[in-house]
Amino acid sequence: MDIAIVVILGVLSGVGLLLAMILCIETLSAAFAPPMASAAGGERRRLAVLIPAHDEASALAATLRALARQLAPADWLLVVADNCSDATAAIAAAEGAEVIERHDSVRRGKGYALEFGLRHLERDAPEVMIVVDADCTVAPGAIDRLSRLCDLLGRPVQALYLMQAPEDAGPLARLAQFAWTIRNQVRPLGLRRLGLPCQLMGSGMAFPWKRIRPADFATGHLVEDLKLGIDLARAGVPPLLCPEALVTSFFPASKEGTRRQRTRWEHGHLALMISAGPRLLLQGVAAMSVDLVAMGLDLWVPPLSLLALQICIVWLAAAALAVLTGVRFPVEVASAAAGLMIVAILASWARYGRHIVSLGTLVLAFAYALGKIPMYGRFVWARQLEWVRTERDARRHAARIKNSGG
Repeated sequence: MDIAIVVILGVLSGVGLLLAMILCIETLSAAFAPPMASAAGGERRRLAVLIPAHDEASALAATLRALARQLAPADWLLVVADNCSDATAAIAAAEGAEVIERHDSVRRGKGYALEFGLRHLERDAPEVMIVVDADCTVAPGAIDRLSRLCDLLGRPVQALYLMQAPEDAGPLARLAQFAWTIRNQVRPLGLRRLGLPCQLMGSGMAFPWKRIRPADFATGHLVEDLKLGIDLARAGVPPLLCPEALVTSFFPASKEGTRRQRTRWEHGHLALMISAGPRLLLQGVAAMSVDLVAMGLDLWVPPLSLLALQICIVWLAAAALAVLTGVRFPVEVASAAAGLMIVAILASWARYGRHIVSLGTLVLAFAYALGKIPMYGRFVWARQLEWVRTERDARRHAARIKNSGG
């Protein structure tokens, strides 16, 4: 018997168990912990809503109309038309927003657009700045809740940001929506009920003006929002979830658009997990900061599909080892990891996913994970490094514009 094989499988099964434990704690807290009372909130400060927009002519009008109804006369609605080749700037101006245009073929990406917008806002700085993506629907009252909680806490606040599959979507798209719900609702809500911070999610992010600088946003990182939240946490102001403020959007309708979007998110998450995760944990331990340690552990939980594949592959190898040698420790640990992950997924489904997928459809989750193996393989040999915008579905957004009263 090769002791090295036993050690390797033991370590890998232990890693899977740790990650599954983190996932299980977060999801069970969201499913069963008593809800926290909503914060009363601070004052309604003068705010600016900043919208980075790259070729968003099909989506922008509905977003601006929903926002306009929530703004006070002194508030500022600013759209950054970033490297646009369509009518984004004209539509934003027609809807009453202030528009600034940015053209830079080298520094491309949402982070650079946000930096450009912040430098413009410096002329008459607001007290709270809120970032909303151009294709999002902001629920009534969300801006007020974000602004007041941000003022009360003096730290970044993240809205509940959910992605939805099209109404006629197939089972795999529904599974993707459920996975997003676990990532952006269940896990952050579990952390919130434990009194812990969450990661930033990209849209529905509110910041106290005094806590941010344009340079904080100037990055072409694939998941610039996730990186920004970690940087702010390390600076002493970790983000907090505001589940009462809802922001929603849709997954791309096309398969290619969906593939690009998921590749950007998951490659970016994995890259940041490797580069920033260890430092965040070490800093948290050194500073005895529960918030930093919690954010570091949360960051280390990979996308659900990858975690499921890791646990399954290790379990199969450990089971083979047990049959051939009688060494059972690795397979027992891997079995515990698999059990915890199943508990986390079922608890999330029972409390938050019944309206998204049926229990029968949930059985297809492993097939969904298998279908993402090529994407994870490309992270090793052809990792996506450049920020690429996701194509929108013009027809769906046209319907949103009509429903918004336009």
